[in-house]
Amino acid sequence: MILKIDRLAVELPMPTEPDPDAAAAVQELLGGRFGEMSTLMNYTFQSFNFRGRDKAKPYYDLISNISAEEYGHIELVAATINGMLTGASDESKTNGQVGVTLPGAKGNRLSHHFIVSGLGALVANSQAQPWQGDYVFNSGDLVLDLLHNFFLESGARAQKIRVYEMTDHPIARQMLGYLLVRGGVHQVAYAKALEELTGVEVPKLLNIPDIPNSKFPETRQWEERGLHRVLYRFSPDDYRDVNQIWKGPHPEDGKEVEVVDGPPDGAPRPDTPAELGIGAPGYERGFLEEIASRLVSGRR
Repeated sequence: MILKIDRLAVELPMPTEPDPDAAAAVQELLGGRFGEMSTLMNYTFQSFNFRGRDKAKPYYDLISNISAEEYGHIELVAATINGMLTGASDESKTNGQVGVTLPGAKGNRLSHHFIVSGLGALVANSQAQPWQGDYVFNSGDLVLDLLHNFFLESGARAQKIRVYEMTDHPIARQMLGYLLVRGGVHQVAYAKALEELTGVEVPKLLNIPDIPNSKFPETRQWEERGLHRVLYRFSPDDYRDVNQIWKGPHPEDGKEVEVVDGPPDGAPRPDTPAELGIGAPGYERGFLEEIASRLVSGRR
C-alpha cells in the first residue's frame, strides 16, 4: 500500500514563461530508460519478488524503502513538466468559435504534449516513446540486482546533468538540484549495500559521472541542510533495518549519514491554471468553479 500525501517533495517556483522544448527534454527524466519511472518500477518489482527476506532483510528493506521515494520523484518531475507547459496555448477565440489557438505548437519538437496529453506530462521519453516494462531488471540474484541499481542511479544522474545543461528554466533547475542530491543518496546507498554484501569498496567509484553535486548552485541549499546524508524511511513501522546499511561516513564529506523516520516535510503543490486554448478542462470559464463551490458548501 502507498500512503499518498498531497504535497510535493520541494517547492517549485511557478514559471512566468512556458518552455515546451525544454519540457520535452525533461520528459527523458520521467519516462526514459534511466528515468524516474524506471527507478520506481525496478525497485518495486525487486521488492515484490524478493525471496529469502528473513535472511537478507536489510537489503529487502533498503530496496523497498527507496522505491517509495521514487514515487514522489515521478510526481515532482511531472509537476515540473506541467509547469513548463503552462501558458503554452493561446486562449484566443473568434466570434464565439474556437479559433486557431495553437499556431506555434506544430513547431515544438514534442507535439504529443499539445495533441495527446493536454499540455501534461507523458509516460514517455523525450521522443514521446512510451515507457516500457522491459526497462525493469529483476534477476533474482541480490548482488546482480544491486549492481544494476547502482548502474541505474549512475545513468540517471548522468542524464539529469545533461538536461541541466540544456535548460536554465527556473522550475527545471529547482527540480534538478533536488533530485541530483536525492538520487545521489540512492547511488551511495546501493554502493554501501554492495560493500556490505561483498566487501568490495564500491563507494570509491563515486561520483559517476565524476562531477560533485557541489558544482551545481541549485544543489547547495539541500546539501547545506544535510539532505545528501539523509535516507528517509517511508513507513510508520517497517523497513527499520535500513540503518544496518545506511550508516558510517558519507564518501564525499566524511560526515555520518542518518536515517530519518517519515517523508520530507514537502511543499504545497502549485496550482496549474486551465489551458482553454486546448480545451482543458473543457468547460466554459467559471463552470467548474461553480460546481466545486456547490460541492464544498453542500448545495445541490
